[in-house]
Amino acid sequence: MIPAAYLGDVLTLLSSLCFAVSNITVARGARPGAEDNGAFVSLLITTAIAGLCWLVLGVARGFEPVTARALAWFAAAGVLTAFVGRVFFYASIEKLGAMRSSTMKRLIPFFAVSLGVGVLGEPVTGGMLAGMALIVASFGFLLAGARGGRSAGPARERGLNSGYVYGPISALGYASGYLLRKMGLADAHDALLGAAVGCLVGALMFVAAAAFRDSYARAVRATFERASPWLLTAGVMSSMGQIFYFAALNQNPMSRVALVSSVEVFITLFLGAVFLRRSESVTPALVVAALLGFAGTAAVIGF
Repeated sequence: MIPAAYLGDVLTLLSSLCFAVSNITVARGARPGAEDNGAFVSLLITTAIAGLCWLVLGVARGFEPVTARALAWFAAAGVLTAFVGRVFFYASIEKLGAMRSSTMKRLIPFFAVSLGVGVLGEPVTGGMLAGMALIVASFGFLLAGARGGRSAGPARERGLNSGYVYGPISALGYASGYLLRKMGLADAHDALLGAAVGCLVGALMFVAAAAFRDSYARAVRATFERASPWLLTAGVMSSMGQIFYFAALNQNPMSRVALVSSVEVFITLFLGAVFLRRSESVTPALVVAALLGFAGTAAVIGF
């Protein structure tokens, strides 16, 4: 039995582990130039798993009260996290690899603070400024490693620059969506419903984009015509990570969840060193970037 005081941290660690495994399996399954990098199938799987669990648990123990405002927050968060955040993150993995893409997720606290100050008028503290500087330095080390030619294998060299653009866009989407997600959970304490609604909206956005962009249309067709075991596994693990993250937000403040979830990058580095040795390598610049990102996250939330 997990003590209530530690339940949120345990859920966050489980979320980080699931996301790290998803990062590795995406890197194994996605290839530059492929029609499908797994983003769409992950949205479908998360919607199905979270929706089914919400339905089963609701029938068994009763459904949590839900307001229209909570659904609106979940839907808006889904546009930003499930569509913008996840689609661009999967694209960055395809271009840069799992380890560097995971390290760039430390930009999320940077954007979260920027949004809090610029949109909500929150005061700026010394810890925030120091943390943001460390996070920017982390991104700088990644770019320095890229210029040194050590960041990825030859297959990814051509997509290197676009990958470093996709990563920050993904982080901005996640940071914006997490704020909306927390607002939704304040009105409806149902992590499964929030995950299902958000990813359903993300999947619908993906289908809508397919009507205008051929690359999205090819990805939708490939999902149903040539399902990849690696990408299906990534979808399942990403789904579980999403659900655990929602559940953690129900237990702990968003700042604490953000700090604990920073260990995802180190789990990804370890798994990548073991399972991606032929396509990715752990470089000194990458390790320094990961450590700076973690320290920046800690400083931002006041430690």
